[in-house]
Amino acid sequence: MSDTEVSQPSSTRRLLKQEILIDACLPQPDFWKRTSIALKACHRETGIIGSSSLETMEGDCLSCMKYLMFVFNFFIFLGGACLLGVGIWVIVDPTGFREIVAANPLLFTGAYIMLAMGAMLFLLGFLGCCGAVRENKCLLLFFFMFILLIFLAELSAAILAFIFRENLTREFFTKELKKHYQGNNETDVFSSTWNSVMITFGCCGVNGPEDFETAPHFRLLHSDDVVPEACCLRELQTRDGAFVSKEDCLMGKDMYQNRQGCYTVILNSFETYVYLAGALAIGVLAIELFAMIFAMCLFRGIQ
Repeated sequence: MSDTEVSQPSSTRRLLKQEILIDACLPQPDFWKRTSIALKACHRETGIIGSSSLETMEGDCLSCMKYLMFVFNFFIFLGGACLLGVGIWVIVDPTGFREIVAANPLLFTGAYIMLAMGAMLFLLGFLGCCGAVRENKCLLLFFFMFILLIFLAELSAAILAFIFRENLTREFFTKELKKHYQGNNETDVFSSTWNSVMITFGCCGVNGPEDFETAPHFRLLHSDDVVPEACCLRELQTRDGAFVSKEDCLMGKDMYQNRQGCYTVILNSFETYVYLAGALAIGVLAIELFAMIFAMCLFRGIQ
């Protein structure tokens, strides 16, 4: 046997071994199918995990919105309670302020409006807290609509107060006092109101005792008196307080009279409270605005 015939089977066997190794290394026909299925499953699981993460984030945001809504409504609840308390105090106060309010139709109406607004805010704050905690869409919508109406009403009242602010000037009160004041006539509402103011605050007229020199009704009814009895100095500045010297006061002796005008005294007494009331009103409007925003966001977020 020649060398060629011996080597041929050996080379053939090597080729066969190489083909077998290549076939073993290459993937089988269903390999790509199995790989595709595995990749799709992995993608699906990843999507589920991502969706779950988004739902968790939305739930956290909704929970945060709910508690913020509760906080804002709690402040509305407190603001309503404060307005309710002030309104009740103005109406039932026994120190003479009640008479002033009752005598002036504008103040009388304003006191009851304050009382009604306080009661409404008190109720709505309570409803807003319940709607936020219980996640009740009906309560939230009811709360939003009424807060919106109150917000618009308060804004309109602030605009009207700014427009008609000239009616609260010194000149306006001086003109009204000289025109309508009748002295110690307790049957006249205007006169009795001014008497209560002058006695309570220890003042005389709008600018001082000189206001009564040109008050026609007062001069006609009390021609012998320089000032009304309410301007006279008392040992205790109440209606029951004893006069220091009534006769000398009515004759015009300065030392027995309250010389300071009521406009300045009242303005100084309430100046701090006016700024405080203005700041409180702005704060209430801001809280109501944020409460409406949170209510609508929470309403839309509840499934």
